[in-house]
Amino acid sequence: MRLPLYIAGRYLFAKKSHNVINIISAISAAGMAIGTAALILVLSVFNGFNGIIEKNLSSVEADLRVVPAEGKTFVPEGPAFDWLYDAPQAGSLSSVISDKVFISYEGKQSVVNARGVDEVYEEEMGLNLRNGDIRLAAVSSDLAWSLGINPKFLSPIQIWYPDRTGYISPSNPAASLHTAEIHAAKVMDIPHTSDSGADGTMIIPIGVMRSLTGYYKEVSAVEIRFSEGLSPRAARAFRRELGKQLGDAFIVQDRYMQDESLYKMMRYEKAAIFLILIFIVIIISLNIFGSLSMLVIEKQEDIATLRAMGADERLIRRVFVLEGWMISLLGMAVGVVLGVGLALLQQHFGLIKMPGNFVVDAYPVVLRLGDVLLSAAGVALIGLIVALAPAFSRSK
Repeated sequence: MRLPLYIAGRYLFAKKSHNVINIISAISAAGMAIGTAALILVLSVFNGFNGIIEKNLSSVEADLRVVPAEGKTFVPEGPAFDWLYDAPQAGSLSSVISDKVFISYEGKQSVVNARGVDEVYEEEMGLNLRNGDIRLAAVSSDLAWSLGINPKFLSPIQIWYPDRTGYISPSNPAASLHTAEIHAAKVMDIPHTSDSGADGTMIIPIGVMRSLTGYYKEVSAVEIRFSEGLSPRAARAFRRELGKQLGDAFIVQDRYMQDESLYKMMRYEKAAIFLILIFIVIIISLNIFGSLSMLVIEKQEDIATLRAMGADERLIRRVFVLEGWMISLLGMAVGVVLGVGLALLQQHFGLIKMPGNFVVDAYPVVLRLGDVLLSAAGVALIGLIVALAPAFSRSK
């Protein structure tokens, strides 16, 4: 392996008789460097935007959520829940009743996902849904936009929910609906991607939700927020043990499972961006094919000399494969340094600012080792495949 590598290195850095080969090789290496740097930078920016989304989700979603495997509600009683209430890993436990309701606000109607929460949830989220005897609501920003809900207005939100018995009076259908009035107190960024068919989300006191639905003991979910300082390893162990305690009748959802469709979408988008950029790198790498093909033609006398000295076809092919691959690796190495350097500068100093009014001033960047290794491996593999074709076709 040393002899082919030595000859390939000499060919790579030696001056060719046809200067166009040097130019094409330089362009190929520069293109691979730019492609590698672009891969690292774009994936890092994508990580930054994903981090913002996950941070907004984490401010609303619990660390774990216990939901029934079948049905909509359950009564949180029994040995498993007694164990959960005494578990030191659970910093706080809150009960939630969720269902879709019909609301009306100043003549506008919508179907929304209503979440009735207890005082523990309010304390954890910093909400105040009570003002004396008046019950208040926090509404999602998209719902507030679509219905024109403003916490400064005095108009109440009217809520309707059908009787769970399913009985509808032919003479008075409205009597089969449970109603309530509540005032908007706050507008929040509340995700509701998992609730298809709802136009937004509204958080209300659990007492109001119980009177609407008739669930006075049942809950839709028990939400768990970890104790402060709990390590990720301990959190995973606690989730597994909780699943064993509850059995097959319940599902313990982590943050990913609570918004599985959103997290999958973000992963698919990142994979799509990676594949698009890899395709661009493939196009750039075709320059290597051209320069290597021309080099094989130029070095026919050297090939004949090597054959006369006893070199077999395998050694000769390896020389040109290694040179083509070295062009890719050289560009890849420069691209990794350039991409990592620019990503770190943006991550720590925010050199490129975000246009308009956004939650952050500069483009968010999160550099991850896995993305760097994946980009380097992808570019190196493409360079190897492109180098194989002319070496095998023209060295004979």
